[in-house]
Amino acid sequence: MINEQIRDKEVRVVGADGEQIGVMSAREAQKIADEAGLDLVKIAPNAKPPVCKVIDYGKYRYELARKEKDAKKKQKTVEVKEIRISPNIEANDLNTKMNAAKKFLTKGNKVKVTLRFRGREMAHMNNSKHILDDFAEQLSEIAVVEKAPKVEGRSISMVLSEKR
Repeated sequence: MINEQIRDKEVRVVGADGEQIGVMSAREAQKIADEAGLDLVKIAPNAKPPVCKVIDYGKYRYELARKEKDAKKKQKTVEVKEIRISPNIEANDLNTKMNAAKKFLTKGNKVKVTLRFRGREMAHMNNSKHILDDFAEQLSEIAVVEKAPKVEGRSISMVLSEKR
């Protein structure tokens, strides 16, 4: 809330340079803000009495937007990359997939390894679980199993994340 939108009887006023002016009526506070050529902005509406500050509202909004933008820049999004393999995968193909997983993990992403079954392969699902275990074991020096292998319909999947 700014300027005339503030309807409280009494407000605690903080000056433009941060010093406490005191507790007064909202009208008096508005007069002080008008004399300074600035806006009266309610900073802490839940305080008793509410805290208002005499500042330039446009500049205040700009600063808030800038702080928010900086906070967004600093946070890192973790993506989940998926690697799909089949139960009758050859050793060299498996090594290629492991190298891709290593690359994803070193970049800070999580890796979802999915073992997909088609047709008759469904009958031998439990015999193929060792492929995922071997995959996790091979990457054990740089990765840790975040979600253990779990059957989901026609596939078994697990999630690996980088060791910290």
